[in-house]
Amino acid sequence: MSKTVIAKYIVAGETFEIFVDSDKAYDYITGKLQDPLSALEVEDIFKDANKGDRQSQDKLKKAFNTEDLGKIAGVILKNGNVPLTTEQRNKLLEEKRKQIVNIIATNAIDPRTNAPHTPQRIEIAMQESKISIDAFKPASEQVPEIVKKLSLKLPLKFSTVKLEVTIAPQYSNRCYGLLKQYGLKSERWLNDGSLSATLEFPAGLQSEFFDKLNNATKGSAITKIVSV
Repeated sequence: MSKTVIAKYIVAGETFEIFVDSDKAYDYITGKLQDPLSALEVEDIFKDANKGDRQSQDKLKKAFNTEDLGKIAGVILKNGNVPLTTEQRNKLLEEKRKQIVNIIATNAIDPRTNAPHTPQRIEIAMQESKISIDAFKPASEQVPEIVKKLSLKLPLKFSTVKLEVTIAPQYSNRCYGLLKQYGLKSERWLNDGSLSATLEFPAGLQSEFFDKLNNATKGSAITKIVSV
């Protein structure tokens, strides 16, 4: 049996509500369901769902810049208040925590050493700092404030790293895709078939890149950090 709840979104003082299946709404929020219309129990937008008062088309257009039901429902589900079970909310919080940790681990380094922080170190610091997470707010929007609080316990610097890499002829072709994946900026093929390249990518990915490069070249690649 479906469990119908009311999802609410308020913008510019106006309320927009929809009737949704809570399980399908959760699946859409977490990316398991792609079509927001599939989560709707009633294909309409209300200003007061309990009273059955529909929202006007003019206000829908003003608030969402569209009258497309699917697009509007998607915004409400992604950005509004959706009643969830305790289990669903806990799962959503855990997923959002992982996303935030991944963003920080990918983009930040320890300014004292210019080395990346491990996800485990970031998670521990978040727990010790008692960082609160909004289950519905996009992870990228929460990161700046979380980093500000986290920096009191864990030195953080958001940065990119610029590298020069030289790869021997026998590995150059097979490594080309890897270099493109990690921000290939320029390339120069040498007379002996070696590949000299310049890369730039988020500094937190250094360890991951070096592991993949060393594995692909059996540790023979020559690397130089130009700037961090």
